[in-house]
Amino acid sequence: MIVEHLSLVDFRNYAAADVALGAGPNVFVGRNGQGKTNLAEAIAFFATLGSHRVSADAPMVRDGAEFAIVRARLGHGERRVLLEAQVNRQGSNKARVNGAAVKTAELPRYAAVVLFAPEDLQIVRGDPSARRRFADQLLIQRSPRMSAVLADYDRVLKQRTALLKSARARGIRGEALSTLEVWDDKLVDLGTQVIRARLALADELSAPLAHAYTAIAGADHRPEAQWVLSVGGADAEDGDDSTAQTTDAATADIAGLFRAALAARRGAELERGLTLVGPHRDDLLLRVRGLPVKGYASHGESWSVALALRLASAELLRADSPLGDPILILDDVFAELDADRRQRLAGLAADYEQVIVTAAVEADVPEALRAQVVRVEAGRILEQTDA
Repeated sequence: MIVEHLSLVDFRNYAAADVALGAGPNVFVGRNGQGKTNLAEAIAFFATLGSHRVSADAPMVRDGAEFAIVRARLGHGERRVLLEAQVNRQGSNKARVNGAAVKTAELPRYAAVVLFAPEDLQIVRGDPSARRRFADQLLIQRSPRMSAVLADYDRVLKQRTALLKSARARGIRGEALSTLEVWDDKLVDLGTQVIRARLALADELSAPLAHAYTAIAGADHRPEAQWVLSVGGADAEDGDDSTAQTTDAATADIAGLFRAALAARRGAELERGLTLVGPHRDDLLLRVRGLPVKGYASHGESWSVALALRLASAELLRADSPLGDPILILDDVFAELDADRRQRLAGLAADYEQVIVTAAVEADVPEALRAQVVRVEAGRILEQTDA
């Protein structure tokens, strides 16, 4: 699958823009702050329904406008599909597929995109929420139904936590809060689905993660990704990641562990007014050389792990999708890599049906990825040239 044409109206710093893209490598070149990443962000929006840089939609709308329009024509063999998203400064976004209105949540069914950006360093160095977000976005891309499961879990979590806070304020303790059991059942049901899906994902990522890391770094540092589960007794949100749960997702009684952990933490939950057990308290522990990446890995190792996670994601999507390869986007990556890793990454990326690269300096991008160059300045497309 490739993006053949991208059109923007009032998106970020673009009043209007039209860009034709081809199969193989495409490079957006321009000085920092000119709008290169905005083009990449617009393409990725169809797959993730959000930005990799900000959590809200409003910053994606050009100053002075109430909404932005992003259109992309995608091609897969003889098939063409036109996707359109209206990103609103306030309120719900809107979407169309081939001119027909659809729910915005339907867009990722048509677009498989994997984007790596400098912000991804937070996946390996940031707090647990960054790693949960990475895993959950990949789960949704591979199985769109997980979007509803995760949304339902968040809704139940908020309602259960509100009940705990109310009970704490009123001084209610222990068995007096009988209504909590209803929310426990819902939390366990939905949370178990999330935990099982995440554990299975970590298992499936294992081989492509190791392959991608070795290919990028030129060394086998034994990269690992393993979930630390609050239902198993750990609590990464409180800084306790000493107990990594390695139970097989297919055979473990996750629901039983979940209920037992809720019972064990009931007193603490009522005291703090928080839900202390569930996938919202879990962490994806990343290791190289047997040590946690966070706190032990060098800058180069951290970059290699973050990049390998995205490339491993692309491999899983490639294996899953009837649409062919995902679109691979490498945003401002090559400036951070030494010459050897640049060439290694270029070799891996060149295997994908379409690769989109952004760079401030064209020479930073290996020649093999400079088949088509698009020059960008101050929210304008200056020229497009074939190498």
